[in-house]
Amino acid sequence: MVYTCPNCKKEYNSEEVKGNLYICPSCGNYLRMYAKDRIELTADKDSFVEWFADLETNNYLKDDTYDETLIKAKEKTGLKEAIVVGKAKVCGKDIALGVCDSNFIMASMGHVVGEKVALLFEKATEEKLPVFIFCCSGGARMQEGMISLMQMEKTSAALKRHSDKGLFYCSILTDPTTGGVTASFATLADAILAEPNATICFAGKRVIKQTIGEDLPQGFQTSEFLQEHGMIDYIVDRKDIRDMISYLVSINTTTQGYTNFNKKLNNDILLAIAKVKGIISKPKTAWEKVKENRGTTRPSNLEYINEIFDDFVELKGDRLYKDDGAMLCGVATINGQPVTIIANYRGKSTEEHIKRNFGMPLPEGYRKSLRLMKQAEKFNRPIICFVNTQGAYPGVGAEERGQGYAISQNLYELATLKVPILSIVVGEGGSGGALATAVADEVWMFENATYSILSPEGYASILWKDASRAEEAAEKMHIVAKDLKKMNIIDKIIPEFGGANSETLKNISKYIKQEIIRFLERIDIIDTKQMIENRYNRYRKF
Repeated sequence: MVYTCPNCKKEYNSEEVKGNLYICPSCGNYLRMYAKDRIELTADKDSFVEWFADLETNNYLKDDTYDETLIKAKEKTGLKEAIVVGKAKVCGKDIALGVCDSNFIMASMGHVVGEKVALLFEKATEEKLPVFIFCCSGGARMQEGMISLMQMEKTSAALKRHSDKGLFYCSILTDPTTGGVTASFATLADAILAEPNATICFAGKRVIKQTIGEDLPQGFQTSEFLQEHGMIDYIVDRKDIRDMISYLVSINTTTQGYTNFNKKLNNDILLAIAKVKGIISKPKTAWEKVKENRGTTRPSNLEYINEIFDDFVELKGDRLYKDDGAMLCGVATINGQPVTIIANYRGKSTEEHIKRNFGMPLPEGYRKSLRLMKQAEKFNRPIICFVNTQGAYPGVGAEERGQGYAISQNLYELATLKVPILSIVVGEGGSGGALATAVADEVWMFENATYSILSPEGYASILWKDASRAEEAAEKMHIVAKDLKKMNIIDKIIPEFGGANSETLKNISKYIKQEIIRFLERIDIIDTKQMIENRYNRYRKF
């Protein structure tokens, strides 16, 4: 068999292409794959067991050309329909697997495709399996009319029942994923992955051009464009997909209790703490702390995350408008315990500061954080938040897209979230923009961090109409850790062992890791209803 790359037009035999994971050896273009080849590359050897293989399509509308089209598709692919579903193992882990085949009438969704997807979710629900579907489609199957459109509702409803049982679903979007599949099971997943440069859309270029006469810009409706605009969590290379599936199964398995890991603290942690015990940071004024937290010498939240946790994977997008780089969200483990991580991120360079709005989140950042915190509740993962922001981004676009509402939704939902929440103020905690990820069972604060109603400049401008008095304002605002601990606004002060910098990063991280483990042990013995009541009372007393 000969493969012709649609991008560079070069031809290769099947063995060359297979050996390169069906990626063009010349230009790197991802070639479309037959379902059987996708299964072979994804599932452990001889582990795939097909389900519902005998279902066949009925030409119930008596379309003149449909029967012939079906015969040709069957001969070309060796399949009875455009999707193969079943059970498989990936890296030894059991999953329910669906694979769409674009070589079968562009994997358009007729009634049998919808039926097999619905049955896949129903059987996976019965067997308590996570579901992974490699999606591709030209949309609804025109020859089946409105019955084809009904598959969107049917598959979505079956998916919802699977989700309501606390089970995980991941879609992997391949080229092309369009129309009714995009508007149903492809984008309703707990995690949405995509292959590089795949075409993903609801209405394709031709439909848009013919309907409203509009030409699309270069790069529009690609995986990369969709990730930038908040619709995709992660773009994954084909060579990495097995490892990613294995990781997602591990991290998204509903667990009971938060001490199902090695609770013994490593000796090197204790030794590190002992070595720096008694080292106190040089006293600083409140204003000095504010300036230091805005500088570049203190480690970023991402640096602490990488030191404290294992296997951190960033997940992106609010599923509505955009991915906000100022809000870093993802999943990780700490001594084997899965957790969800929410963190402000300013970046390190000037270019990155600008790209990430200096760590000031947009509405889509708060929506992204809430999406992942609700997902953490579904899979019973504790949530660890790292706060370091001057506040919510105050621009015109942010106001137009509902900045205040986005923050309020976080406060509203966090109040009753059924998993433990820990929030750590690492640097600057500014106003409601910081509070949106600091409604927690416990709030900790670095000894030189600040946590304030407003920036000192804003405070001075409002009260004295003179922003130049910011240094004076900082002292009057009681924004430093020792003052906030006295007011019971925070629960713990994190020692910086002489000051947070690249030299103390590892020791501070070891201390935090130890304390997070102890936090999870403390809260594990508390009934969920009591935990939520305690959280309510924590804020009710102020």
